[in-house]
Amino acid sequence: MEKVKPKKHLGQHFLTDLSIAERIAQAVKGHGGVSKVLEIGPGMGVLTDFLLKGSLDLYLIDIDKESIAYLHQKYPQLEDKIIDGDFLKFDFSTIFPEPYAIAGNFPYNISSQIFFKVLEDKDRVTEVVCMLQKEVAQRIASPKGNKDYGILSVLLQAWYDIEYLFSVPPGVFNPPPKVNSGVIRLTRNQTQKLDCDEKLFKQVVKAGFGNRRKTLRNSLKSFQLTEEFKSNPILDKRAEQLDVAEFVFLTQQIEKGRGAH
Repeated sequence: MEKVKPKKHLGQHFLTDLSIAERIAQAVKGHGGVSKVLEIGPGMGVLTDFLLKGSLDLYLIDIDKESIAYLHQKYPQLEDKIIDGDFLKFDFSTIFPEPYAIAGNFPYNISSQIFFKVLEDKDRVTEVVCMLQKEVAQRIASPKGNKDYGILSVLLQAWYDIEYLFSVPPGVFNPPPKVNSGVIRLTRNQTQKLDCDEKLFKQVVKAGFGNRRKTLRNSLKSFQLTEEFKSNPILDKRAEQLDVAEFVFLTQQIEKGRGAH
């Protein structure tokens, strides 16, 4: 079997360290009794080998035709579970009508987009265990009041409990990336719906972080706030000082403002 060459335009850095691959695979807990797992970007199957040792119902998706051909040779038993496609564009509702988990060494250039897609499918994605650029991993897991905390932190923390598991140096990849990597686990929490308009919530979070140095009073100027709410001390804070519950409260107040006009 010909080895697959990592492709720069796909942001591929293949993991070569087996002990790290094993740690990532072992971090998949099957939250909520879920056994279906989708691995994103398996490359040459270093992580796949360890995921297959568990009692998981494993599916693979890769956009790289060379990888797909290699994976079909290496794992004939997975035949129709190897998906040739782009995770960001693929509709998983047919393959996974029920809950599933996601694992992988995510291509760094699309890791944020992968998480926005996870959010779209949050009612079925029960768990995500992944490796990505360390600073993105830290941002997602960061608590409020921290400079790493941002839009993705709030949107993901609304629906998932997030743990930063461990850091990974560049030397264990081929080719080595220019940055350190981090492994995180997202576990779906109990929230079924937010106590506010979820689309508006997203807009408020994005606007709040649009200019991090401004107070919310300034960054939320374009929204209708009731006169009585305009004097609320929460508006003197900056977006990074608010947790999910406070953003929900803020969104509720803006909804009231809309209703009042």
